[in-house]
Amino acid sequence: MSSIHTFATWEPLLRLLHAQHAERLAPTGGHVAGRIGHGSWSVPLHRPSPPPGRAAQIEDSQAEYDAIGLVHTALTESGTDDVTFVAEIFPAGRTVLHLLDHGPAVEPGIGGPHPGSIHLVEDAVAEPWRRLPDPVTGAVPDPAADPTLLERTLRERLPDAIGATEAEIAAAEERLCIPLPEELKALYRVVRAHWEDWDGDYEKAERVAEAVGCELLPLDDVYVADASSRWCPWQFAAMEAVVTPPDAAVQGLVGSPGWIVFGDNGGGDRLAIDLTPGPRGHSGQIILLSHEENIGGILLAPSLTGLVLDGESGEEGSRRRETPAVAYVNVHGVSSVQAAADPALEVLSIGVWEGGPVSLAPVAGLPRLRTLSAYPGTLADPLEITKLTGLEYLELGPEDWRVLLDADAVPRSLLAAGIEVHGERHPLPIVDLANELLALWNRPPITRTVLEGDL
Repeated sequence: MSSIHTFATWEPLLRLLHAQHAERLAPTGGHVAGRIGHGSWSVPLHRPSPPPGRAAQIEDSQAEYDAIGLVHTALTESGTDDVTFVAEIFPAGRTVLHLLDHGPAVEPGIGGPHPGSIHLVEDAVAEPWRRLPDPVTGAVPDPAADPTLLERTLRERLPDAIGATEAEIAAAEERLCIPLPEELKALYRVVRAHWEDWDGDYEKAERVAEAVGCELLPLDDVYVADASSRWCPWQFAAMEAVVTPPDAAVQGLVGSPGWIVFGDNGGGDRLAIDLTPGPRGHSGQIILLSHEENIGGILLAPSLTGLVLDGESGEEGSRRRETPAVAYVNVHGVSSVQAAADPALEVLSIGVWEGGPVSLAPVAGLPRLRTLSAYPGTLADPLEITKLTGLEYLELGPEDWRVLLDADAVPRSLLAAGIEVHGERHPLPIVDLANELLALWNRPPITRTVLEGDL
């Protein structure tokens, strides 16, 4: 048996939880729950405050770190990424520990023990991740784009740089399965950005960044930022929509086979040459792909020549615009479901609402509606969901899901689902509900291992 499934591995952590949560655990149904992974953990333990004038130190919570360390070691030995636990500890010390393995069809929950997005169809992705660029016939490079001038300028700025050979450039094109733009080839002919070329000298690397206008990726690390390069949990991906206004310089895509990433701004955002621009853009323009956004890009410069010679132009800011494709109906958003109804509507989120439960009748039959997220208790009749025939993602509270399951009315068009949980709800009934949904699609369930012991 793997050590992750032995009571001794968990006993130190369970003792800490018992000591801090005795009152919470005492009533029938009392429990504590959490999730532990290699890089982080979410466990309901209160850490002591450090003495006045001193920052918190690991030693202040050494017992917690030691207890979590035992679980980390067991995860490593078992080849497991993370584990979710639910512990029922009775006053006399008898303990029932439930260990949950979400398996390949369920994403881990965010910040808690409840299941995340449920993948009902294997390898399915949200609609924006399936979208390819619109045709860009007529798109031309910026008139100031000049590979010869670009190369000459960079050689003047970086006289000692080591450039890529034509064979190395050809190898990169073969790896990427796309010809590199002439400006990008001109850049790498001057400097290939290999760390070993700088002999570990950070100042040399900084001079290259200053000369180019970004932290340049080595030629071997240049990549195509297609949709698969921008992973996103289903519950967020399903809430996005691809919209490119007629005056946009950048298409509102998740990714594109024409976005060739070559640099970083030093804060985790990537710079790419855009060969599939928006209606008002130029082929070869430079865009920024924010690590804080799931979709779209920001125009930085009309060309690589422009970026190097003139710096960022900042011609187009954030991609976020009001659009009828996505509607958030709540106290601070769209005023009603009726107001959200539009032939272009793709995503409908019904949130905290001051009035009574709402009807979905105004959006029944809309041709593009594919996502519905409804805060628990906001729907007058969950069975109205059956009138939404194109749903790919549905997120509901447990009670609304129960109505659909009992009526055998869960939409079979779904690709993924989410269970919206609020408050201190016992995770095990939520897991059972998730497994009911998975069973409808014959998907692997969340498995449970039960350990018993005495503290």
